[in-house]
Amino acid sequence: MIGISPCNLCPRMCGADRSKTTGRCGAGSYMQVSHIMLHHWEEPPISGYDKERGSGTVFFTHCPLGCAYCQNGKISRRESSGQVHTSESLADVMLKLQEDGAYNINCVSPTQYTLQIIEAVKIARKLGLTLPIVWNTGGYERPEVIEMLRGTVDIFLTDFKYASSELSEKYSSAPDYPEYAAASLGAMHRITGRYIIGEDGIMRRGVIVRHLVLPSHRGDSIAVLGKIAKTVLPSDVLLSLMAQYTPEFLPEAKEDDKFARIRRKVTSFEYEKVVEEASRLGFEGFSQERSSATKKFTPDF
Repeated sequence: MIGISPCNLCPRMCGADRSKTTGRCGAGSYMQVSHIMLHHWEEPPISGYDKERGSGTVFFTHCPLGCAYCQNGKISRRESSGQVHTSESLADVMLKLQEDGAYNINCVSPTQYTLQIIEAVKIARKLGLTLPIVWNTGGYERPEVIEMLRGTVDIFLTDFKYASSELSEKYSSAPDYPEYAAASLGAMHRITGRYIIGEDGIMRRGVIVRHLVLPSHRGDSIAVLGKIAKTVLPSDVLLSLMAQYTPEFLPEAKEDDKFARIRRKVTSFEYEKVVEEASRLGFEGFSQERSSATKKFTPDF
């Protein structure tokens, strides 16, 4: 059985009894939320074009991954904390975001609270929630857990960070990341099918796959695109290629610096080569200007 006591929600399957302690990610039995907002900096079909509205975003604390360069490190680390919520109070949050004009309910880093979120959506639906639910994840998911989201989640906004287990170990302490990212992406696509965007330009259903291009590793980025294309039809999903990587969030350099190759921003050449490969494979979606590689595009937690 999938649950939190012992916890086996994410691929780490740490086995912690979260009714008594915290899991490897730092999450306990209650949800913790860092911030709730109408968010304007997601992909256009998620955030929309009306700046009075936006994506109704709930930033959960903690994360199954441990990415060294995480821009949300203040809320994703094991020691992070936030406002405690029950499924009932989270349902109220969702309804308030709908009332405020949100296009969707966007659950950011939700994996460790999967069971409580499913229950919250059930409660909110009974009370009048009609918005699509977005599962905004780092991609480190068990496909069995993704399958549990059938009937709850409408849109998956998922990362596919690495093709190389060596890189995923070095930068995210998860050598099995590529295996699980591919398997969970397949499960997401089976749930949603090909993406659907309404006449207003807002996504109703489907999968957006994000990939952050890292400096010095364009070869791995190109390999990631190949893995995605082998998992789902490129025409069935939207691809979001990000150039916003910035080294400012890395730990301070040590004498033997394993992050030395990513202590700079991505060059135009590196990024454009990845964009070219995405086009060759038949992907459609979104790319970024390299000017996005700055802290000002990240929420201040």
